[in-house]
This record gives sequence, C-alpha cells and structure tokens, in this order.
Amino acid sequence: MPHSHSGSPFPPGVTPVEGGVNVAVVSRHAARIFFCLFEGSMETRFELASRQGDVHFGFIPGVKAGQHYGLRAEGPYDSANLFDVSKLLIDPYATAIDRSFTWHEDLAIKGAESAHLVPHCIVAAALPTVQHLPHAAPRFIYEVAVKAFTRLHPQIPENIRGTVAALAHPACIEHFLKLGVDTIELMPLMAWADERHLARQGLSNAWGYNPISFFAPDPRLAPAGLSEIRDTIAALHGAGLRVVLDVVFNHTGESDLGGPTVSLRGLDNALYYRHANGALVNDTGCGNTLDTNSPPVMGLILAAMRHWVTATGLDGFRYDLATVLGRGSNGFDAKAPLLQAIQQDPLLGPLIHIAEPWDVGAHGYQLGHFPDTWQEWNDRYRDDVRHFWRGDAGATGNFATRLAGSSDIFARVGR
Repeated sequence: MPHSHSGSPFPPGVTPVEGGVNVAVVSRHAARIFFCLFEGSMETRFELASRQGDVHFGFIPGVKAGQHYGLRAEGPYDSANLFDVSKLLIDPYATAIDRSFTWHEDLAIKGAESAHLVPHCIVAAALPTVQHLPHAAPRFIYEVAVKAFTRLHPQIPENIRGTVAALAHPACIEHFLKLGVDTIELMPLMAWADERHLARQGLSNAWGYNPISFFAPDPRLAPAGLSEIRDTIAALHGAGLRVVLDVVFNHTGESDLGGPTVSLRGLDNALYYRHANGALVNDTGCGNTLDTNSPPVMGLILAAMRHWVTATGLDGFRYDLATVLGRGSNGFDAKAPLLQAIQQDPLLGPLIHIAEPWDVGAHGYQLGHFPDTWQEWNDRYRDDVRHFWRGDAGATGNFATRLAGSSDIFARVGR
C-alpha cells in the first residue's frame, strides 16, 4: 500500500497513485466515511478505515482516472450534526463532476437516497502547471457573465455559445480590445446549485453565486472542464488581457436547513459552517456562512485557489461578500487568519485580489479596511457619479473626490 510523505495522512481529496487512489476526507464528528465507486448505476462502498485527527483516509486499489465516485458519511444527527448515510456527497476537493446540479426535494429529506440525484465526482489526474503573465494591477476591468455574454452572438459558433470557450473567439477578443479593456473578470465558474425557491418556480440561477464545489467547474459553462478554461485564458493572455475569477467563499449552495445535503453539510455541518446559539449564522443572506477561521475551511479555500491558478493560469480573484473572509469572534479584522494566509502565500500573494467589501452581518460594510495590497469595489464612486450626472445638489465635490481616487476612504500609510 502506498504511503503518504512525512508519516501524515494523504492530501485531502482523491489522488491517483500507482495501483489505485489515495483518499482523504476531513471530518471531525463523523463516525465513518465511505468512498463510493460507481460503475453505471452500481455502487461499491469502501470504508476509509484509517484516521489521524480529523482526517479519514485509505488506499483504494484498482481505481483509475475517469471513474466516477462520491462520498458518504455516518454519524450523529442532532442540533449541530446532520450526518445521513443515505446522502451521496460531492468530494470538496473533486476537480470534475459529471453533470450540473438539479434541485430535488429528496436532497433535503433525512433518509431519502440521493445517489441518483447528486452529480458524481470524476477521478482526475492533475493538469500540468501553466505559465503566468507578470503581475500588473488592473486598470479597466470588464465583468463577464459567461453564459449571457455569447449565448445569442451571431458570430460565435452555435456549439460553443454561452461557454467559456466562446470567450477565446476573435469576435470577443476584438470587442474587449476595442473598448480598451486590460482585465476580464469572469463571474463564477465553480459548480453551483440552483436555489430551491427558483427551481420550484421553474427558474434557474443565471450567474452562479451559489457554489457546491470550489474545485470543479460547472459543466454548463465549461463542458470540457478545466482544459477549456485553461485554453481560453491562454488565448486572452495572448491578446494581452489578464483574467480574474469571481469566487464565492462566503457560503455554499446547501443554504439553510431546508436546503440540500450534497457536500460539506453531510461531511461535517458543525465543522464547516458558522453557528451561534445552536443555529447557522447567516451573515451572507444565503442561509449559511462558511467558518473561514476553521483550519479545515481555510485549507480548503487556499487549496482551491492554488488549484485554479496552477491549472488555468488565472491572474487573480474577486471575492464575493469578502467581509466574511475576515470575520472573527470580534467582528471584521484585516489581519484575520485567512486574509493573512492569502497575502503570505508565495503563489497567491502576488496576484490581483479584489474585495467586495461588505456582507449583510453586523458591521458588514468594510470599504477601505482590507489589506493594503488588495483592491476593493468602491460603491461610493458608483453612487457619487450617479448623483453628479443626475444633477443632485452639492454632488460636485464628492464627484471630484471620487475621480481623484477617494482619498477620504483609501488614503493611509502603506496604501
């Protein structure tokens, strides 16, 4: 049986090695974790019988790249823990899934089998590391909703309209360059779940701000997976355009307790999400809030960011509801563990980092308070420009301040 280095458990996730795969899953409160291999509709379960600390791990022989799998977790079901072995779970570290998520009521019902409802993870070998452009701060950012941007574009081949691949088409690149854009901000690409209230109305989430995986791209936007994203970024880089990815690390698509159990909730609800007085904290307005001060959550987020950078060539990130990333027991802190870890990481630190500097929790508006090396979305600029163009009384002074760089917000030592 292959051994991990330094006597520690295997790296989180599923890692192909000679003769099979190493599997490691982080869960503090689970009694047992199962690796579930699928051949068509047939499922074979393997218990991860070894454990060190919070990590359940094992070697599964004979498993090869391309095979489909999921996880199951067994443990208590009470006010804090929601273990339900009938729920098939997406591996948080899976880099590919076989289909997009579709809401079904059984995903939120204890004891209802979900293997036929949940996307299966795909065992994938690591992609080679890509070359990156030298760092440069963005000057003119164009935000792109990937599906909508090319879905009806007459010059784009119909088979790639609405996908990441379409952005590499000369018609798109020429448009960006004509406008003078230097940075493309892609709205979320990570696999997401349509909210249940939308599904019940026959609607879907158009923008993807509701992730169920931080590693796997959504098959609706990138049918060819990470390689499609990688090739498109290379084409944009070839035209001198840098690419930033909009990421949602503040909550997941599992929502509140009426939402689906598809990944982190089923693996360890108490470990991955913030709780107060026995209930989920909802600083995001989306039903749950990731506990970004928890080492397993920090490790998951940092690993996901490194994965996207090395596999696709991204130049940076824009963080949705970024105040959550700096929240601790005493509120927001620009020196919070996760923010510090991102800054100090040799791969991630030098990249572009753009905060959406608010959430819906107490004291959530933190414009101007993020680390010195970060950029921030400045809604005061947006508002004061609107006031000026409307001709509002007294708007000229504020407009001038915004055009000059908003020194009333951002002027401080080191920035």
